[in-house]
Amino acid sequence: MAQEPFAVSGASISGGRSGSMIRDGLFLASAALMALTLWMVFFWVPTEASLGVSQRIFYFHVPIAILALSSIIVVAIASITHLITRGQRSDDLAYSAAELGAVLATLAIVTGATWAKPVWGVWWTWDPKLTLTLLLWFIYSGYLMLRAYGPKGSQGARYGAVIALMGAVNAPIIYYATELWQTAHPALLVGPAAESGSLDSDMALGLLVSTITFVVLAAYVLLERYSLRRSETDIDAIYQYVG
Repeated sequence: MAQEPFAVSGASISGGRSGSMIRDGLFLASAALMALTLWMVFFWVPTEASLGVSQRIFYFHVPIAILALSSIIVVAIASITHLITRGQRSDDLAYSAAELGAVLATLAIVTGATWAKPVWGVWWTWDPKLTLTLLLWFIYSGYLMLRAYGPKGSQGARYGAVIALMGAVNAPIIYYATELWQTAHPALLVGPAAESGSLDSDMALGLLVSTITFVVLAAYVLLERYSLRRSETDIDAIYQYVG
């Protein structure tokens, strides 16, 4: 029997029974953790003295912003891997991570603006960190528009990799923006540049739980989207063969 000129992906790290069990486990874990996070944020952690209730959005904004920065790095690494290996799975992972990152960047901007209005008196200011975050959002949008409407196949993946690398370079600049420029944005509270003891112990624990929650939730969404993307790739391969 002649070998078919296309290959259906079949089971992958996100497909098959084991992949489904992993996704189900992540979903249940994220649901339980989200319930715990909401209880801690609204009933357990103390109210910050100067910012009041508005500070509670920080437990959502910070993890979302961190994941928005992390996602573009995943896109860049997966894109480079695809260019080196020509493996379709890495390109599908890059595309899936870009979609997730675009949603996270949008949520980071929205939650940041929601915090800024009662504290700064405005929804938006052209602060360096905010402006660079908006640039990241445009990078995500540009990547997705290019992949949707630009060249298909390896050429589109190459162009997408260039955009992803621009975003990956931008990510650490966003993180260190408060150290590099005079900025109205609050000082860093997490990561290598954060000052030790900058958070109350209860607040720090609340932020840790919230961060774990959003990491697990993001992993679940990424695997679900990756699984769907693999199916889309298989369907495209079938259409190309039949057509």
